[in-house]
Amino acid sequence: MFNIKQLTKGNNMNNLKKIGLTALGTAMVASSAQAATVSVSAATSIFFGGEDNSNSGNGWSMTDQVSFNASGEMDNGFTISTHLQIDSAAEQAAGYHFDDRNLVIGMGDAGTLTYSGHGSSGPVGAWDDLTPTANEESWSTALGGSADGPINSDTLNDSFIYDYTFSDAIALKAAYKPSKSGGLDSSTEFGVAFTGIDGLTIKAAMGENNAAADQVDLTVFSANYAMGPMTFGLQSNESDHSTSSNDEDFTAYGVSYAVSDDVSVSYGVSTIDYSSSSKEDQDSSAVSASFTAGGVAISASYQVTDNVAGTSTADNTGYEINFSFAF
Repeated sequence: MFNIKQLTKGNNMNNLKKIGLTALGTAMVASSAQAATVSVSAATSIFFGGEDNSNSGNGWSMTDQVSFNASGEMDNGFTISTHLQIDSAAEQAAGYHFDDRNLVIGMGDAGTLTYSGHGSSGPVGAWDDLTPTANEESWSTALGGSADGPINSDTLNDSFIYDYTFSDAIALKAAYKPSKSGGLDSSTEFGVAFTGIDGLTIKAAMGENNAAADQVDLTVFSANYAMGPMTFGLQSNESDHSTSSNDEDFTAYGVSYAVSDDVSVSYGVSTIDYSSSSKEDQDSSAVSASFTAGGVAISASYQVTDNVAGTSTADNTGYEINFSFAF
């Protein structure tokens, strides 16, 4: 039979003390937890794409993602939020347990610090091509031979990104990616955005990619002007390698037109000018359109690229259409 008097003698008293201290410690840990807001969202899409110079068979595919978001406020007024996204099997095959993921610390007037595990970029990567488009950039529709993109940023995965609003018209953005080995330098980027003139947005950034085999100095510049339903944009980037024959200059122009609140169309062109004498300029152009209605969006692009990746014999045409659903 249970005898409470026996619990008050010898080692049993010590056991009671241990139980009491354990309960007190658990209560203290529980009381230190901050209240958080948690949400879950999902999206899926059906994709059809193809190109002229390919025999890839079925062009239909599907994407899907589930996003988990949590946020809370600390005693000092800072906010903490995190974003985790479960994506398609392709991400799992690449070794990611999650796709996009980050931790964001909101420091009030001192700005915002983000640790990007995957899916975020510093100013050079985030602003690499801001020409207006209803779907894809002029070079971005998937092509065989892999068309070259506008820039080669390193501040992506496992990077620190800092945003600071200097005034109503000026915002600053910086990024830092530590080196993973003693043989490489860390990579940094700095950028500024100006919105002080109605309808005009100017963004400029510079940085370096020290993870590349021949370290690269990077600059990007964009200017977009919105006037009624029309938006005009231009982009100019430079990638200066330590091996000068690998230098690249990217220029792009684009215009979009909002037919209505639900329908937009756009046209864009771009050129990559290679320093190498063995490469021809890669010239791309694309027309895009989009339609949105609630949580449903349909978007499409048709792209023509000459000299894919600088190869004079590699001209190609690509097309795609997306049916997207958000929940």
